[in-house]
Amino acid sequence: MNLIKIFQRFPDQEACVEYLERVRWRDRPTCPHCGGEHVARKDESGRVGRWNCHDCKSSFNVLSKTIMEKTRVPLQKWFLAVGLVVNAKKSISSPQLARDLDLNQKTAWYMLQRIRAAMVDGQSELLQGIVEADETYVGGKPRKGNRKGGGKPNKRGRGTKKVPVIGAVERGGNVKAQIADDLSGKGVLRFLKGNVDTAGTLLITDEYRAYNAAKAFYPHAVINHSYSYAEGATHTNTIESFWALIKRAWYGTHHHYSKEMMPLYIAESCWKYNQRKSADPFAIFMRGVFA
Repeated sequence: MNLIKIFQRFPDQEACVEYLERVRWRDRPTCPHCGGEHVARKDESGRVGRWNCHDCKSSFNVLSKTIMEKTRVPLQKWFLAVGLVVNAKKSISSPQLARDLDLNQKTAWYMLQRIRAAMVDGQSELLQGIVEADETYVGGKPRKGNRKGGGKPNKRGRGTKKVPVIGAVERGGNVKAQIADDLSGKGVLRFLKGNVDTAGTLLITDEYRAYNAAKAFYPHAVINHSYSYAEGATHTNTIESFWALIKRAWYGTHHHYSKEMMPLYIAESCWKYNQRKSADPFAIFMRGVFA
């Protein structure tokens, strides 16, 4: 859903609340605190969508226990922010969102991090079929170093000081990626077994020796990049394309983010890749947050 449609469908707070109540409760509102169904709408002027629970005696609204709980930002701006994020292939920065929605930068940053947190995938199915696995390195200074000062070029690949990220992608399907605290054989195998089905999977990697630990659990094909980048169906071009999206967002939009925040940015890239075939990613995001 683009911004024009969001403006048209959700012109005010009441329209936004009505949409969220329909997505979250489907005409059967329940208390988010106790799960009780004995609830009634609260008649209170100036506060849209308040409810009372007769079981636990609490007051709530459709935003309770969601990323928008207790927000003071109008819901229309939240909806517009979600629309901008899910439609921005190379992400969006908080200063840009602040300019677009007439917010201060700190508020925009807070909203973006909440939206990205909702994109973290914790329960999706394991990858299977033909699965490519690889690792990359995000952040750091340009590889050519400081030309004016005559500094040494920064190392690339596995010798770099950048943050390592490991990922796996199912051809024609979803991707999973995370910061890699351990790129030894044990660490790589732990990631693979947590995200890639051992049944019905052909694992394709480059020649990095740590992937040898997976041979006991997966049929394993290797492409040696010293000689070739593709030998028929044996290649890692799909996961390399995903890494390119992450790095374009880093260099072209954010320029820097901390290692502590990086999981949220990786989650955003994964979510967008996994929804690339969806006709309405805005609605999918809202269902994921409020359903």
